[in-house]
Amino acid sequence: MTGSATQKHGYSPRKDVLAKRLHRIEGQVRGIERMILEDRYCIDVLTQVAAVSTALDSLALEILDDHVSHCVAGALASGDEQVAAEKSRELLEAVQRFTKMR
Repeated sequence: MTGSATQKHGYSPRKDVLAKRLHRIEGQVRGIERMILEDRYCIDVLTQVAAVSTALDSLALEILDDHVSHCVAGALASGDEQVAAEKSRELLEAVQRFTKMR
């Protein structure tokens, strides 16, 4: 589902938990910046970059799962073929974007 502030999304019940995870990831990124400014060993920096990447991937998969179990499932259950087709198309595009990063 897109847009409107009145719509509930699959992640909505846990948005505070997800926001906290994003804040931790943000802290990790600031830590990487500090490592660069302190001229730390490149492998140590790369290790932290990989950890941030893994954390973002994990978050993305969780939100993708929420999209499937809430938005796509709801569209399919609605019986509205146009809405179901739209949510299915969104899902496939999201999966394609996610897998292109690999």
